[in-house]
Amino acid sequence: MAPKEKAVKEKGKGMLNLKVPKGTKDWEGKDMIIRDKIFGTITDVFKRHGAVTIDTPVFELREVLTGKYGEDSKLIYDLADQGGEICSLRYDLTVPFARWLAMNPSIQSIKRYHIAKVYRRDQPAMTKGRMREFYQCDFDIAGVYDPMLPDAEILRITTEILDGLNLGTYTIKINHRQILDGLFQICGVPTDKIRTISSAVDKLDKSPWEEVRKEMVDEKGLDPAVADKIGEYVLKKGGRNLLVELLKDETLTSNESFAAGLKDMGLLFDYLEIFNVMPKLSFDLSLARGLDYYTGIIYEVVTEASAPPAKGHKSKKPVKAVDPNDPDADRSNDDSIGVGSIAAGGRYDELVGMFANSAKGQVPCVGISFGVDRIFSITKAKMLAEVRANEVDVFVMAFGGKGFTGLVKERMEVCRMLWDAGVKAEFSYKVKPKLPQQFAAADKNGVPFAIVLGEDEMKEGKVKIKEMGLPEGHPDKNGVDVELVNLVHEIKKRIATKKELESDKVSVLADDVAKVVLDGEKPTAV
Repeated sequence: MAPKEKAVKEKGKGMLNLKVPKGTKDWEGKDMIIRDKIFGTITDVFKRHGAVTIDTPVFELREVLTGKYGEDSKLIYDLADQGGEICSLRYDLTVPFARWLAMNPSIQSIKRYHIAKVYRRDQPAMTKGRMREFYQCDFDIAGVYDPMLPDAEILRITTEILDGLNLGTYTIKINHRQILDGLFQICGVPTDKIRTISSAVDKLDKSPWEEVRKEMVDEKGLDPAVADKIGEYVLKKGGRNLLVELLKDETLTSNESFAAGLKDMGLLFDYLEIFNVMPKLSFDLSLARGLDYYTGIIYEVVTEASAPPAKGHKSKKPVKAVDPNDPDADRSNDDSIGVGSIAAGGRYDELVGMFANSAKGQVPCVGISFGVDRIFSITKAKMLAEVRANEVDVFVMAFGGKGFTGLVKERMEVCRMLWDAGVKAEFSYKVKPKLPQQFAAADKNGVPFAIVLGEDEMKEGKVKIKEMGLPEGHPDKNGVDVELVNLVHEIKKRIATKKELESDKVSVLADDVAKVVLDGEKPTAV
């Protein structure tokens, strides 16, 4: 999505090209409605699992951020010195959380969530949710607990959120840093190259093994024989069956790090069976996660939209040539790029200790981060119904014949009653509005109900509730008269019934989409 541009004349400086910076966008209208619904779904799940929220500054001291992100450190936005402190925009919400824990040593355990913007100077692909300014929704559990119990709950939270967002088919890819480190030790990777080789292996989700091997050998100086040994293992993926296979390999289990990672994974799988997460899981030895702070379980969530299009796919849109070496180029039409993972995380037991001044500050943590903008790009593309421009449930309107006063005070009074009862309502700001204009305003925003006031009816203490969009011949097509004193009760009951019916309809449609994807069945007519 190209940012809107406008040339304007700035006083004394000629023409100014008005636009937002590359990799950013303005949010408005229905996009905001979709994004807010995503936030609401995610926050409800976080609170269901007992989390409290915090907030941290949008920029940190540069020394807080450096050395935590491996090769991705080059994507950190540095700020100019504005008062003696060298600062950078936050790259994620995890390192600021670890810094916060270290500054508050009295807090030894917490379930925390944080929804805020982060910044990365990466090549943008705007329509695929790959941006330079974007929201993350993080959930973390900090504290000393028995192994794999918090980790299991994090993954259960992940499934609750993704199922609640109706994103369709998704997979949680999972691995363990100790398994990877042990594997690299067994294959002969020098200790000082383990993290850079991990970063190369992590690219196997979008690059063939031949290209990854070439990077390891030609760019990172790994012995070709060592690379070939790695290739024997990192392409393996599965579920508990892969765990059983690896446990039988004595060469692998003789390595202390590898064996410890397998033990954690076996216990985690037992817990995930109880939480009904295993059907969504893929134990994938190629998953490495490039960030340096991970120490244990690591995972990321992918959907069908995460990967680049299959080879041979041709975009229907005209593709503008993009220089892959231009860090500012928008690669939205680059078919080699997909949406990418929509959530990722893992265990980071040593990050807080990097900032702490005492042993008390060694607080182990595990968490996950959801990329809202990537989820948004998928949600918008899979919309099952038209998104309303606002969430108003009732439009209060009036009509009358010759000498019509407009009933503006009466409309205001009815709106006040509805607002006091928590009902979302609005009315026309004209004193004497025409009825067709009032209906047009309600239709424009998809308001489901109208409350119509007439002068004669108001004298009798009655109003009319009209459900919008009913077909001809429906018994309630022209509305239903109700006593004004019963209005709040009646309208709340009708709103609740309509929302329940719409929810059932969306659930049926979502199930049908899954059937089409998984089984090739035809959707049910609704």
